[in-house]
Amino acid sequence: MQLRISPSMRSITISSSNGFLDSMKVRVAARHVPYRTLFHTILALAFLLPFVFILTAVITLEGVNKCSSLDCLGRRLGPRFLGRGGDDSAKLVRDLYKILNQVDSKEIPVGLVLPESFSEFLTEMKNNQYDARTFAITLKATMENMNREVKRARLAEQLNKHFAASAIPKGIHCLALRLTDEYSSNAHARKQLPPPELLPMLSDNSYKHFILASDNILAASVVVTSTVRSSLKPEEIVFHVITDKKTYPGMHSWFALNPLSPAIVEVKGVHQFDWLTRENVPVLDAIENHHGVRNHYHGDHVKGINDTDNPRVFASKLQARSPKYISLLNHLRIYLPELFPNLNKVVFLDDDIVIQHDLSPLWEIDLAGKVNGAVETCRGEDKWVMSKHFRTYFNFSHPLIANNLDPDECAWAYGMNIFDLSAWRKTNIREKYHYWLKENLVANLTLWKFGTLPPALIAFRGHVHPIDPSWHMLGLGYQEKTNLDSVKKAAVIHYNGQCKPWLEIGFKHLQPFWTKHVNYSNDFIRNCHIFEPQ
Repeated sequence: MQLRISPSMRSITISSSNGFLDSMKVRVAARHVPYRTLFHTILALAFLLPFVFILTAVITLEGVNKCSSLDCLGRRLGPRFLGRGGDDSAKLVRDLYKILNQVDSKEIPVGLVLPESFSEFLTEMKNNQYDARTFAITLKATMENMNREVKRARLAEQLNKHFAASAIPKGIHCLALRLTDEYSSNAHARKQLPPPELLPMLSDNSYKHFILASDNILAASVVVTSTVRSSLKPEEIVFHVITDKKTYPGMHSWFALNPLSPAIVEVKGVHQFDWLTRENVPVLDAIENHHGVRNHYHGDHVKGINDTDNPRVFASKLQARSPKYISLLNHLRIYLPELFPNLNKVVFLDDDIVIQHDLSPLWEIDLAGKVNGAVETCRGEDKWVMSKHFRTYFNFSHPLIANNLDPDECAWAYGMNIFDLSAWRKTNIREKYHYWLKENLVANLTLWKFGTLPPALIAFRGHVHPIDPSWHMLGLGYQEKTNLDSVKKAAVIHYNGQCKPWLEIGFKHLQPFWTKHVNYSNDFIRNCHIFEPQ
């Protein structure tokens, strides 16, 4: 007997083997699974089963769970095989978040003893067998306590920086004393500045006139030196250095003994300006003798500090209470038209700046009839340094400020300004400045927060011409993350803030831009132990 199955598997033929053609056909019901599909299925299983075996072995070796049933193995293999991962970790996170959220509004138990380190925290958990809720409360209390400690440390840091910035470094104090002594004993140190033949240049408007007011001899020397070195035509530079009476002999000695030819340098004390009388500056006399002012700038700066203060805000408050803000030198720039009646255009510089490019193009800027060419500080890449509007400086909860000023108005920078003195003399800027200083005294110093810039922001309203920000880069005295590429490109860099480059608290990576203009081989500097930072 022979059995023959058709290729299509639809019929089976049975025939005898006795020589007679005796056959029988049996028709098979239609198949539901094609042969090719069955073949491909078997091939796929043959490919995947080894991986299933390996995965099963890995789970067994890992010891995740002792699965003794196919059901358990399926629960373990299923999610992994389908690429979804296990649910245990996600469920744990959800449960932890739920517990933490529950204790977020709970009060910390009084007298709860907190661990002082992470390892101590783990040890306490292990020894005391914390439940989830106790763990969450302890974690919350520990983190809140650490946050308070960090904030206290940052407030203390800002306070120490304030004291360091307010104090005069021993080396700089020594330099002033030695140069003052030199002034009294050395005729060369007392020679006239500039020489008599150059005196006409002091009022010659064909020269580039710079004005600097400072009682810091080392800082003043860096400003003048960097300006002369950066100039394409130093023979056109005239520097008017103004200082107070006590610093005048030392300042004069320095520039007499260290000339910067071909530039011309004049050194003058405030006591040598006939115009600076009590009658002409009555507000400054009132400021110096006002009890509230003395207490504000010389009183207890720690008073009123609490853990909720923002360290940056606290630093700003401290900086605003620097005694320099009530000195005549700091207000001197508002009297430039009267102090230099023969000059038409000048650049005024602070003593914490460094000049890196030729500044003569500033005189070519068309100020369009405005008085003050300044860099605006309300726009720029650095949102901390260049985000200053009037709301930054003024107290808009006071009706006098709210009714007269716009909180969104853009602020501008002091420190490097091109002033058109001819246009200035046609305005009432000085009178407006005096008026607002008086109003702030009447309001018990509640109209604004920071020193001398706020009254100037008001007095110069409508008289400011914005200049390109590349002329003046700010923030090197408080923004540690200052972009170095931007620093190198800027015409003037300004170390405004507490961390001056001549102080120990100065930012080490920003100091070289300043120190390269200090002559550390100078005998006076060496003898006062002023060394280049390492």
